[in-house]
Amino acid sequence: MRYNLSEIIELIKNRRTIYPENYTTRVVQRDIIEKLLTSAIWAPTHGKTQPWRFKVFQDNGRLELSDHLAAAYKENFKGEDFNEIKFKKLKNRPLLSTAIIGVFMHRDENEKIPEIEEIEAVACAVQNILLTATAYGIGSFWSTPKVLGSKYLNSYFKLGEKDKCLGLIYLGYTKEKWPNGQRKPIEYVTQWIN
Repeated sequence: MRYNLSEIIELIKNRRTIYPENYTTRVVQRDIIEKLLTSAIWAPTHGKTQPWRFKVFQDNGRLELSDHLAAAYKENFKGEDFNEIKFKKLKNRPLLSTAIIGVFMHRDENEKIPEIEEIEAVACAVQNILLTATAYGIGSFWSTPKVLGSKYLNSYFKLGEKDKCLGLIYLGYTKEKWPNGQRKPIEYVTQWIN
């Protein structure tokens, strides 16, 4: 075997969503974020379109992101649709994390690859980020709030007409013990056809 398979499987099984509310103030350093992004760009990409794009928010960028998320929520949810708890969570999470990676799908101008495949490629890139963060002992949370597709945020992120924001990855060192997880055995989700 070329790699230590048991370590790779353990890494995959130990990846967990850890919310920003559980992060310490210890800063996730730029060189580590660059390694996460380097892992991301090695995801599979049909036609080698490499549709992933990233924006990293740190320091004052987190404050700016917080303000824009809050403004987008206020613009899109009014009256009975406005939820104060969701609003505060959306506004505060960038301030609880020392780094946030915005994840975007840049649509190939020729559209030679179906959009769903471009989205799937970006999702694979996200998984690479999450696994690499886990290897570093960094908690991560891939957030996809409804406001991410709003015209307001598309303008703020400077997205092209056919580009999409596929989420925000919050990063931080966890205050607590690394959580355990569980999944259904493969027998519950697999059908063998011989």
